[in-house]
Parts: sequence; C-alpha cells; structure tokens
Amino acid sequence: MFQKLTATVEHISKTTLSNERKEVLQPLIDYIQTKIDTQQPIRLNFICTHNSRRSHLSQIWAQTMAFHFGIKNVFCYSGGTEATAMFPKVGETLVNQGFQIQQLSSDKNPVYAVKYDGNEAAIICFSKTFDDAFNPNSAFAAIMTCSSADAGCPFIAGAEKRLPIRYNDPKAFDGTDLMDAKYAERSLEIASELYYVFSKIK
Repeated sequence: MFQKLTATVEHISKTTLSNERKEVLQPLIDYIQTKIDTQQPIRLNFICTHNSRRSHLSQIWAQTMAFHFGIKNVFCYSGGTEATAMFPKVGETLVNQGFQIQQLSSDKNPVYAVKYDGNEAAIICFSKTFDDAFNPNSAFAAIMTCSSADAGCPFIAGAEKRLPIRYNDPKAFDGTDLMDAKYAERSLEIASELYYVFSKIK
C-alpha cells in the first residue's frame, strides 16, 4: 500500500466507534463472514442517489480495507438511483489521503482509475445507476449509504441483502470555507467504519 495511505489507515485505526454504529455495521460483518465461511465471492454494491460522493468513498475504502486485512475475493461496486458524475472533490480528498488517481476520460461523467497499491488493480470509478451492466446483477449486498436512495429504492433486483449504512452528505458544505475539511472528515469516517468491519472478519 502507498506510504501516505498506510499512514492514513494507521491514523483511522485508532478511531473508536459508538455502540450504535457498531450495531449498524454488524449485519455487513455477518454478510462478509458468511461468504468467507462458505467460500463464496463477496460482492458489495454501495448505493446513493447520484453515485457522486458517499457511494464512491465507500466503494474505494471497502476495497482498500479488504486488501489491508488480506481478505480475498472482495469485489466492491457503487451505483445510484441516477447517474451524474463522481464529484471532483472526492478524488482530490482521496489523493490528499494517499490514493493515486488517474482520470481516464474527460466527458461529463469521467472515468477514474483509483490505486491504493502499486501492484494491485485499480478501482474503476464513474457515476452509474446501481443496476448498470458494470455492476453485478445477482449475489451481492446492496449497501444504502444515503437515506434518500434507501427510501427511493424499495427494491434492488438481485441483491441478497439490503443494508442501510448511512452517512451525511458532504455536499451540504460545497462552496463554503468548510468544504475541504468536511469532505476529508466524511472520507475518514467512512474509512474508519470499514476498517472496523474488515478487522472483525476471521
């Protein structure tokens, strides 16, 4: 793993989660553990309304934490109820925290390759609907990272499990003096919770 990213992970590893958040995360831990116990691939699709901020942060950190803890056959995806674009501040925030990101296209919905380690495959990120052909169509957990997507998608076709793990939208601080700090804070919050999840896997 890249040195700066290792330092970020070391920093968030010291975070203490509330019992309330641990309860929210437990079903995801159970889902991953069951897949490992039955030697099945672990497919996680993080879903938010626009697939622009929280769902991408969750996808990237989940894949990174699986690697950090040496958990194989983990495949992380993200999607929305509509496709927009990965918000540029998300990439900027992740680069500041130690990821290396390459922009592969320059249209309205750019494709990004996000790397956490020099020898591992890049995570491919772009905004898409949760049922896009890029994502799995069966045998996955749908993780709802925002309340509006959770409410707006009563049914996710192909999902074995639907798990609400919600985060506040850093978009609320766009264009303010707090923007950089709030995006960094949200990214680290998601990272620390996914660190906890994967640290519990046996």
